[in-house]
Amino acid sequence: MVSNAEVFATVKSPSKTSDWRKAKGFSLEEIRQSGRDLAQLKELNIDIDYFRKSTYQKNIEVLKTLKIDDKTKDKRKPFIPKERKRTPFKPMKDEPKTKPRKVLTKAPIEPTIKEKPKTVKKEKVKSAKAEKTKIEEKGTPLTELPGLGAATAKKFIELGITSVEDLCKENPEEIAPLIKGVSVDRCKNWIEDGKEIVK
Repeated sequence: MVSNAEVFATVKSPSKTSDWRKAKGFSLEEIRQSGRDLAQLKELNIDIDYFRKSTYQKNIEVLKTLKIDDKTKDKRKPFIPKERKRTPFKPMKDEPKTKPRKVLTKAPIEPTIKEKPKTVKKEKVKSAKAEKTKIEEKGTPLTELPGLGAATAKKFIELGITSVEDLCKENPEEIAPLIKGVSVDRCKNWIEDGKEIVK
């Protein structure tokens, strides 16, 4: 018997000398002729060459002398489907199609007349948006300054600077840190441009 570590297939090389060389594995035909099972060889980690068609008697003899342990393995139990629990058939109960009406024996309620509340005239409340537009109309809008967009103008309005005239009165070093993304130099430039527009 040959130990499994030394088992490998050999083939003749197609060279002129036709030397024997180590093959990738045993061919399927060699395994069939030796009487071995493919699954057994896979368990023993013996190489199998599925693509080689040639058969060599030398390889068949090696497979026949192969040492295989006769382990009594528990075969996998076949799948047996479980029986479903079936509920017995229950016939539907015959229910009457029309339900009996309930008779009310209470005295009828007299309808009460509700007085309509007097409507109070509401005074029109001026919205904050309307006030802002009036404030903007008083002076030149901030968006007329070059490089000052609507978003930055909103930030100025939140601080209470609503027009170019208001901006000209402010100190740029005090305004710049209050508004994100605005430098002192930019504020100075806007104030200078604003003074030119106001003239």
